[in-house]
Amino acid sequence: MNPIYLLLDIDGVLIPFPGPDGSIPSTHVRHRVVPAGRTPDDPVAVWLDPAHGPLLMDFLADSPLTPIWCTSWREDATGIIGRLLGLPDFPHLDLPRPRITTSHPAGYLWKRDHVDAWAGKSAIAWIDDDFTALDHHWAAERTARGYPTLLVQPSPYSGLRSEQLVIVKEWAASPTAHHRAS
Repeated sequence: MNPIYLLLDIDGVLIPFPGPDGSIPSTHVRHRVVPAGRTPDDPVAVWLDPAHGPLLMDFLADSPLTPIWCTSWREDATGIIGRLLGLPDFPHLDLPRPRITTSHPAGYLWKRDHVDAWAGKSAIAWIDDDFTALDHHWAAERTARGYPTLLVQPSPYSGLRSEQLVIVKEWAASPTAHHRAS
């Protein structure tokens, strides 16, 4: 049986963006981290909900999903964010470093073409805060071709919620997620 992948973004999913009033959810704790390409005297502030680590571990414990980071954090997803949340090492999708000024240079999320090429015929549940209507249309078309695809879009101001993982869990257990085109 082919794996069913869970693609996880970080910014807007595990690290919320400040709300219109500049606020961050009170559940999140501030950390200063040094991602690749930065120096210790130039850290980045990130806010993480310590409950996300146990929430994801409980979710994955009885799930058929194989987690993959799908984020511009690349290897720092495991090395920094995952460690702060107490997560084991997850592989990451090796995304390019495009020179873009918007997340949607062609009207859809810039990561999508790379995900499509990487996933091939595999079933994927993808959690990202930055999908457009074109991404949802792509997911529906991919599913119709026999490559099950679920997009889950948390609010970038609050991030991942347990209810969204319930949606993923129910989808992963359904016949839809296990149906593959031959």
